[in-house]
Amino acid sequence: MSGGIAAYKSVSLARLLTQAGAQVDVVLTRAALEFVGAITFEAVTGRQALAEIFEPGHALDHIRLAREADVVVVAPATADLMARAAHGHADDLLTASLLATSSTVLFVPAMNDHMWAHPQTVRNVAHLRELGYKVLDPDDGPLAVGEGSGPGRMPEPETIFAHVGRILEADSTLRGRRIIVTTGATREPVDPVRFLSNHSTGKMGAAVAAAAWRRGADVTLIAGHTDVDLPAGPRVIRADTTAAMAAAVSEEIRSADALVMAAAPADFTVKDASATKLKREGGASALDLVETADILKAVSAGRKRGSVIVGFALETGDATTRGAEKLRAKNLDMIVVNDQTEAGAGFGGDTNRVTLLTRDGKREDLPLMLKTELAEQLLDRIGAMLNGS
Repeated sequence: MSGGIAAYKSVSLARLLTQAGAQVDVVLTRAALEFVGAITFEAVTGRQALAEIFEPGHALDHIRLAREADVVVVAPATADLMARAAHGHADDLLTASLLATSSTVLFVPAMNDHMWAHPQTVRNVAHLRELGYKVLDPDDGPLAVGEGSGPGRMPEPETIFAHVGRILEADSTLRGRRIIVTTGATREPVDPVRFLSNHSTGKMGAAVAAAAWRRGADVTLIAGHTDVDLPAGPRVIRADTTAAMAAAVSEEIRSADALVMAAAPADFTVKDASATKLKREGGASALDLVETADILKAVSAGRKRGSVIVGFALETGDATTRGAEKLRAKNLDMIVVNDQTEAGAGFGGDTNRVTLLTRDGKREDLPLMLKTELAEQLLDRIGAMLNGS
């Protein structure tokens, strides 16, 4: 890491990587030490943080670090650091390590918006990319005190973490595949302030989209209402109603290798939603409900040859029987079935217990697990299906 006010975010990034099981070596420039101490990183990584290239007993640290690294992340990457790296400088431990490594290097810029837009910085970034380095574009947001807002803000640690995962899974069976994921609940208007919906939070679909993108897939996430932050990386299309989600899926599925329909679109909509708020004083009135589009049944005919479609069936009793019926009726390759009445399963929680049913008649009962773990299990099977195994 180089010296910038965004250095505090790098502590969280090092912690995220360490918690995920990585061995994290932190290399700081002398300027970086003005913002955060080496001992802080040792506390979150359990490994000594390094700063000096001319230190007794550490003369070859830059070679060791370069050879041992699976990926090198420079975060924050200041304008000065990128200028020195672009011109091949090796006057400190960090830049010497960059010259010595053959691993993927990811620069995460952070600086004032005017510095980011300066022609020299633009040329340096372009040259780094020409040399084969990866450079994230900075976020647009609040900068240092008194500097307002603009492009130059360092992306959040979770975003950087996702990009690191994508680099590390370069040989995934899903790399280059186009995956469509839906998530969340749709909302069908009753009047301008009320709607029909369900308790879906979007956790399952968000987990699938994040894992698929990390595995190298080109992911489009079609999201209704969600109670979770959507993952960094996937392209996001918002779809508030079932009709809007159906239209988005119908358009995207034409070139998709897989569709994971994890959303919970409303099954009914109000035939004639009121243009004004319904008043209590008028007394209760019956709502004339009509069925919404069955998205999976409607889009299956437009699927790409050889693609995989996965549906979800959330039931309250006799779940596998109903799931098998939906599998056949909607022409699915696999359906994920669970019972909302089971402990730890269904909407809202972080866990799920599901049964997988496939077109060829196979059944697999999975134990209770985190939805993030279930996402990995589903993608393993989707990858196998796409590769004919």
